[in-house]
Amino acid sequence: HRFLIPYVLLAGVFVIAFISLNRVDAFGALRQNWQWGILAGGLLSVILVFTVRSQPKSRQASGTELVLDLTWAGVVYGLVDALFLNVLPVVAVQSAASQLGWTVSLGGKILIGVFGLLASLLVTLTYHLGYPEFRNKRVSLVLAGNSLITLAFLLSGNPLGSMISHTAMHVAAVMQGPETTVQLPPHYRPAASG
Repeated sequence: HRFLIPYVLLAGVFVIAFISLNRVDAFGALRQNWQWGILAGGLLSVILVFTVRSQPKSRQASGTELVLDLTWAGVVYGLVDALFLNVLPVVAVQSAASQLGWTVSLGGKILIGVFGLLASLLVTLTYHLGYPEFRNKRVSLVLAGNSLITLAFLLSGNPLGSMISHTAMHVAAVMQGPETTVQLPPHYRPAASG
């Protein structure tokens, strides 16, 4: 999974820079409605893990290799993906909307949520079109799954909803096997050599 290093580093730096430059209170956001975030993330995790487990199994690693895969491709990559694809676009829309005064009314808050979801889907679509295997109707499955993950944040009012569920999905994909699950790159079974 070495090819994930540039993405994790660049996306991580981007997220940290955004939080810093926009003076986002990340710890405050994690504390606000944290119980709802954990509940939403936990409930959605059950659905996402079930979806991953319905795919063919190809897990072959064990021991130290499995622990490294779970840590890197499961937890680290899952968290960075959740922050970059599901949380950051929503926070960016919320930040812009608060400067425009849209956060006062219920209608404004709903509109912000819709725009946040659309922003998340745009980032998700753009990111996944970088993989040739998603330059077809399969990308609609990715958009559907990420819609749910983003909604876990929007409905709970806490980014933990997205962070927990996205990470659980990646961990389940590591356990099921990256060669046969669409949730981990390379998203397809490699061609047999020779």
